Amino acid sequence: MVTSYAGAIRLVLFDVDGVLTDGALHIGADGEVFKSFNAKDGVAVALLRAHGIRSGIISGKASAALDYRTRQLKCDLAVNGCHDKLAAYAEIKRELALEDAQIVFVGDDVIDLPVMQRVGLSYAPADAHSLVLGLACHVTRAMGGQGVAREVAEHLLMLDGLCLEAAYQPLLAEWSSHDAQQ
Repeated sequence: MVTSYAGAIRLVLFDVDGVLTDGALHIGADGEVFKSFNAKDGVAVALLRAHGIRSGIISGKASAALDYRTRQLKCDLAVNGCHDKLAAYAEIKRELALEDAQIVFVGDDVIDLPVMQRVGLSYAPADAHSLVLGLACHVTRAMGGQGVAREVAEHLLMLDGLCLEAAYQPLLAEWSSHDAQQ
C-alpha cells in the first residue's frame, strides 16, 4: 500500500473567483466588501503542504479579502489582479524551476484556458464555462466555492495511489506543525 506522495506534481495553482469562491462579487459603494471562501479548501492547502506540494493562486481580481485569505492559508505564492495569467504562470514556472508536467491549474473561465493548455494536469469545477469543461483533464463534482480545492487535492493524491486515509495521515499526525487554517 502506498503511504506517501511520490508523484511528479510540485505545485497546484488555483484561480479564485469561480473556483475558491462561488464567483459572486459583493460590491458596496467603496468597492468590493467581501468574498465567501469554503473552509474545506483551507484544509486542502494544508493537505497539499503535508505532502510537499506547494500551492498558490493566480487571480484576475485583487482585493483585501483575497490578500487576507491567501495569508491565512499560507499559500506559497499569490498573483492578484493579473490580466495575463499565462505570463504570470511562465514567471512562476521560471522562478520555481518547474516543468509544465509538475504543475496543476484549477480554473473556471475562458481567461484560464491558456494556462490550462500548458500545465501537466488541469481541473475545473462542475459549473465552469463549457470551453473550460471541455479542456479540463478532470472536472470536480463540486461547484465553485463548494470545496473544489479539497476535491482536487484528494484526487491528485489518490491518482498517485494513496488511499484517502493514507493521504490524510501526515496531516492528522502532525496537524499542529502544518498549522492548517480552515
